[in-house]
Amino acid sequence: MEQNEHIVASFDRDLEAIQALIMKMGGLVEDAIVDAATALEMRDEDLAKKVRNGDLAIDALEEKVNESAALILALRQPTAGDLRTVLTVFRVSASLERIGDYAKNIAKRAGVVMQMQQISGSAPGLRRMARQVELMLKDVLDAYIQRDADLATDVRERDLEVDQMYTALFREYLTFMMEDPRNITACMHLHFMAKNIERMGDHVTTIAEQVMYLVNGAYPDEEREKGDSSSFGTQVEED
Repeated sequence: MEQNEHIVASFDRDLEAIQALIMKMGGLVEDAIVDAATALEMRDEDLAKKVRNGDLAIDALEEKVNESAALILALRQPTAGDLRTVLTVFRVSASLERIGDYAKNIAKRAGVVMQMQQISGSAPGLRRMARQVELMLKDVLDAYIQRDADLATDVRERDLEVDQMYTALFREYLTFMMEDPRNITACMHLHFMAKNIERMGDHVTTIAEQVMYLVNGAYPDEEREKGDSSSFGTQVEED
């Protein structure tokens, strides 16, 4: 094997190793989304604790991905196309890490809400919304591995459904609070949980746009339509 071919083969192996880490990270994040919503619905404190503790593994994988990608940049000096691939790795792992943080935040609030009187019908709506985001994440990771810009575009468009689900839940919680002031504290927590899920969808959309950039060399021109029409309590960045 000539030296240049050896370098290319070595670069490909390095990228494959990083892709495996990304997929492992994505699998953990998918589980965290489902488990956090299930913990709330089933009022399962042990499951909520599992999600909170599991975020450490997601953070560790992001660090490993970033270290591996930085090493490639330092040692391989990738060409334009390969550089785009490596830069995408950084951005995808960052989005996955943030989604994991939001799942942890939901699990934290679930533990608090479990101590309050249950609000009828509130948890299933959050679970359905979380399930939608989890399916979008599964598809966008497939699009990333398969370099499928069409699937990434489909995922990006599906985030509108998540926004609409969030708005519906927001209005539902307002109704609960107006009907009985004793519901206010619990509904505030539920609202922030819904907002966390909505922000997860935004990060999945960011990954979809990264896939489109990776495949086409450009980000989508048009602005994504937003279906979130609420204007209340949108600050949800937590540790």
